[in-house]
Amino acid sequence: MSEPVAERPLDDRGLAAALIQAVRAFEFRLQPVSVGTVIEVGDGIARISGLHDIMVSELIQFEDETLGLALNLETDLVGAAVLGDHQHITEGSSVRALGRIISVPVGRALLGRVVDPLGRPLDDAGPIVASNERPIERVAPGIVDREPITQPLITGIKAIDALVPVGRGQRELIVGDRQTGKTTLAIDAILHQHRDDVLCVYVAIGQKLSSVAQVVATLRRHGALEHTVVVIADASAPAALQYVAPYAGCAIAEEFMEHGRDVLIVYDDLTKHAWAYRQISLLLRRPPGREAFPGDIFYLHSRLLERAGRMSQELGGGSMTALPIIETQMGDLAAYVPTNVISITDGQIFLEGELFHAGVRPAINAGLSVSRVAGAAQAPAMKAVAGQLRLALAQYRELAAFAQFGAELDHRTQEALDHGARLVELFKQDQHQPVEMVDQIVLYYAAAHGYLAGLTPQRIGAFGQTLLRTLHDSYQGLRNAIEIHLELTPEIEQALHLALAEALSAMQDVGG
Repeated sequence: MSEPVAERPLDDRGLAAALIQAVRAFEFRLQPVSVGTVIEVGDGIARISGLHDIMVSELIQFEDETLGLALNLETDLVGAAVLGDHQHITEGSSVRALGRIISVPVGRALLGRVVDPLGRPLDDAGPIVASNERPIERVAPGIVDREPITQPLITGIKAIDALVPVGRGQRELIVGDRQTGKTTLAIDAILHQHRDDVLCVYVAIGQKLSSVAQVVATLRRHGALEHTVVVIADASAPAALQYVAPYAGCAIAEEFMEHGRDVLIVYDDLTKHAWAYRQISLLLRRPPGREAFPGDIFYLHSRLLERAGRMSQELGGGSMTALPIIETQMGDLAAYVPTNVISITDGQIFLEGELFHAGVRPAINAGLSVSRVAGAAQAPAMKAVAGQLRLALAQYRELAAFAQFGAELDHRTQEALDHGARLVELFKQDQHQPVEMVDQIVLYYAAAHGYLAGLTPQRIGAFGQTLLRTLHDSYQGLRNAIEIHLELTPEIEQALHLALAEALSAMQDVGG
């Protein structure tokens, strides 16, 4: 058999002949494009006829290049939410379907950037060159694709890490009235994640631009913006963008999670998200239910929050931890949206207005706050020292309410009241001042072993500062040992007693 002859490269004449042959063989085919006509527009909703070949959540484009989102597919009409200013859209103008589901740019190019829910930059750092795009909606991973939550997500907030610990992959709700520190709590958790190599996504829904600007400035000032993506649909944004925002942020976080990274995402807040969806649904003439919310209001948040979790090692072992925020009215946890989200999440952190105004900040109610992951996501050392603190604080709240009646108290009850008052002072914390886990363990060890008993509640804060200063100056080896072993061995406990005695002596020297 003869050897095959290698093809010769085309010369100029052969190339010209090949091009002529390709042009002659070209045949134009008319591609069907779904084009419709606006028959009604107002309040951010457009009703369109003629869009026959279209999907739910497909992007459409109006004549002025404003985008829209197809939501209602009726027999002869399509109801669409306008993702922009609808003032320039007129009846009779044409609309075309773009043939793709709404998606958002994802990847490391978004880190450190402030974007809108469509991935368009809102800062002055230039265009975003993303490596990929993802649909904002996706079915949550199944049980087989997940792993149990066993690794802690340290927030740096003493009251959370001790009383309601959060695990990587957990969904922990932050709930409370307005102006009780919900956003501050979430931002403080983001500030602590850089040292643990956890990426963050902050989604602002329906917030004032001035408030969002303060959040971005805080993240930048503390060096946290470089590992955070900020997605903004502010109060002046169309309801459709506010509806899309949390799903877009979730898609951005999923991209990191599927590459094996741990991600923390904050939804601030889902109450305004529910309001935006209610507005869209009513304008689309969907049947209203309780409090005028549509019937699928539970599904609105369940399909979002169920996407959080910890993936199996076969899928990279990444995780997405969700901190949704819900605003209550007069502390009513039994309202429609709060009860819905409480039933979806793995626990809640309840911020109480009375505690906040009494100077207890963060104003976490230990009795109503719970983590359903609890000790499974705590280090053994933290579990050993913080186990009884939650119960002691809950008992203190009940005894304090009883003591207001002026009844005569026995010695044991008075001791419990005094111990609870000291714990309340111990858990007070200034905003944007996260405390490392090692330092928290030492503080709780001091509380559990009676080192606070000789101090007045007013001196607890000063003792905590003195103790941590003593640890950092003279007992760095002890801190390293706790951080490495994460258990309280006899040798570590012996060194702890020395450090605590030295700190207590320093307090007494200055009149503690």
